[in-house]
Amino acid sequence: MSKALIVLGAGGHASVLVDILRSQGRSPMALVAPAMGIARAALADIPLWHDEARILAHTPDEVELVNGIGSLPGSSLRADLFARYRALGYCFARVVSTNAMVSDYAVLEEGAQIMAGAILQAGTRIGPNSIINTGAIVDHDCHIGSDNHVAPGAVLSGGVVTGDGVHIGTGAAVIQGISIGADAVVGAGATLTRPLGSKQIAYVARGSVMPIKQ
Repeated sequence: MSKALIVLGAGGHASVLVDILRSQGRSPMALVAPAMGIARAALADIPLWHDEARILAHTPDEVELVNGIGSLPGSSLRADLFARYRALGYCFARVVSTNAMVSDYAVLEEGAQIMAGAILQAGTRIGPNSIINTGAIVDHDCHIGSDNHVAPGAVLSGGVVTGDGVHIGTGAAVIQGISIGADAVVGAGATLTRPLGSKQIAYVARGSVMPIKQ
């Protein structure tokens, strides 16, 4: 029997996840956030808890968490919450849209989130707490580290390997066999044709040049 779900966060990313879950008959028991912010139809009728104690009142045997915090370069909140609750013994649900194409030979680790229109080919591994966002393509034999975000429309050719905490921006492209170090950023629209070191940033400048900076 499936455990009850509690979603961390009540913003835009949380609303997309809840929409997926509801379409699969898995409406969460609660959202946890300091405030609701913008009213979102997908989150209607789900109780909002402001106090972490409400989570801790349920044992890890009773509930499973969903990380509804979005991922942005330079923000560690999503990763910090994942690490905190894992240390307390809680597990995070994988969320996979029925409108994604995921190979039977792909591996999704704990807390991986695969959004609508994403394609994951054979031999791909998606690390814990990583997001493959709307319409992103991760081709064969890519190994994506933990706490990654492959943003909408990004394309990773075969055999790409990323470290932890990597952000690949909207519409970016990474050619085959490239390695990307931990906490690196591939900016929106950039095309990465050579390895990118840890904490480096590849980006498009004036639409034509792609410098790499530390």
